[in-house]
Amino acid sequence: MSEKTQLEEQEAIVTFSQNSWDGQRIEGSSAVNALEQGKVLFFPHLAFTLSAQQQRLLDPALVDPKKKNISYSVGNHLIKGVADAAVEPQIRKLLESYYQSCSALISSVLPQYQHVLRKPVNSLRLHPVSVSRNNSAWRKDDSRLHVDAFPSRPNYGERVLRIFTNINPHGEDRVWRVGEPFPQLATRLLPKLSSYSPRKSWLLEKIGVTKSLRSHYDHLMLQLHDKMKADGHYQQYGQQLTQHFPAGSTWVCFSDQTPHAAMSGQFMLEQTFLMSVKDMQNPELSPLKTLQKITRQKLI
Repeated sequence: MSEKTQLEEQEAIVTFSQNSWDGQRIEGSSAVNALEQGKVLFFPHLAFTLSAQQQRLLDPALVDPKKKNISYSVGNHLIKGVADAAVEPQIRKLLESYYQSCSALISSVLPQYQHVLRKPVNSLRLHPVSVSRNNSAWRKDDSRLHVDAFPSRPNYGERVLRIFTNINPHGEDRVWRVGEPFPQLATRLLPKLSSYSPRKSWLLEKIGVTKSLRSHYDHLMLQLHDKMKADGHYQQYGQQLTQHFPAGSTWVCFSDQTPHAAMSGQFMLEQTFLMSVKDMQNPELSPLKTLQKITRQKLI
C-alpha cells in the first residue's frame, strides 16, 4: 500500500484504559465526539469473561448451517441460529448477560445515549472470518471495506451503534481494516451512484424484497455499500488502517458511518443498538445529514 493511502491511527482509533463494564462514568463528551466523528472506541483491557461451561459453547457446530451466526433479540427474547436445542438456554443466558454488560458500558462511557438506544439485538459469532469470505458472494463478504446498509430493512437514517468483544479462547486477534472518514468517502463516491427511483422502491416493497419503502437515503447507503465492496482497487489502495483487536478486548463504532472490514479472527460477541439522528450530540455528523448536505436534497 502506498504511503499516501495510509490512514493515521490517531485519526481513526481512540483508546480507553477502562477494564470494567460498569466502570467510573466518563464525564464530558470526548467519547461521544469521537464516536460521532466516525472513530472507533477501543478498550484493549475490557474483556467479557466466560465461565468454564460457557467456554464449551465456543463450537461452530452449534450454529445452524442455514445461518451465519446465532442472534438474540433482547426485546422479545427471540433467539435464532442455534443448531442444538439442548444448549439454547445456555446461549440465551450468555447473550442476555452480554447485553447487560453492554448497557453498563453505555451508561459509563456514553451516558448521553443511555435512554435513547433502541431495538437491541446481539450475536454470538463462532465461525472464522475466512468461512464467510470463502463462501459468500462479494456483496456479503464482510472482509471487504464497507459501511453497513440493509437491503431488506430500510432504516430511514437511524444510526447503527455496535459493540464488539473478542472472546477467542486461544488468544487470536480479531483483525480489521478501518477506512476513510465518511464525508470524504461520500463526496468521492456519490457521483458514481445510480439515481433513486420511487417507482422501483414501491415495487420492491410490493413484491416483498423490502419490509418497508426504501427511502432515497437507504438507496444511497446501499449503493455506497455495494460500490465500495465491488471496487477491487479501492479495497487494495483506498485510505485505510489495519487494526488488531486482541482477545479480551472490546471496541465500539457507528457501523453505518465507519468503513470497516473483518480480515481474520474467530469467536466474537457483538451487540447492536439503533438510535435516532435527533438524539445524537451533533446530528450534522450523521450519514443522513452528510448525504443531504452533499446532494442538497431531503432524503427521507
